[in-house]
Amino acid sequence: MLDKSIRELDRERSGLQSQEKKLIADIKKMAKQNQMGAVKVMAKDLVRTRHSITKFYGLKSQLQGVSLRMQTLKSTQAMADAMRGVTRAMAGMNKALNLPSLNNIMREFERQNEKMESTTEVMGDAIDDAMAADGEEEESEELVSQVLDELGCNMDVMLVDAPTGGGVKVPKVAA
Repeated sequence: MLDKSIRELDRERSGLQSQEKKLIADIKKMAKQNQMGAVKVMAKDLVRTRHSITKFYGLKSQLQGVSLRMQTLKSTQAMADAMRGVTRAMAGMNKALNLPSLNNIMREFERQNEKMESTTEVMGDAIDDAMAADGEEEESEELVSQVLDELGCNMDVMLVDAPTGGGVKVPKVAA
């Protein structure tokens, strides 16, 4: 609606601008013919035309401002409608939410979760113990033997030859 009015104002303004150009040409023509009375009348008409053009620009700006305000109001109304819908949805969810029941569910979940963690920990420890007894003991003995072999010591022989009594000094092994 307002856009149509703005377009009509633009058409009228364009018409006045072409009339302004025509008046300027006529004033020049009459001035060359030395018809000062006609030139003065046309000059007054030119001034009125220019004022009208300026007023059309102002009116167009005002209409564009009104159009912008109307668009802002439409946007605000759309936001209010959306907020109304969200508020209704939230109210419905709050009615459907049974807080005591939810608390009971959360407590039961926590109890079951702790029970599961405890069971998992016991099972993990049992598996670790079973696996450690089988492989780790043998691996650690092999590793010790490897290190001692690299050092050039045979621990089994040294342990057999080792004194078991009090004041005997054991010679240091050179690495």
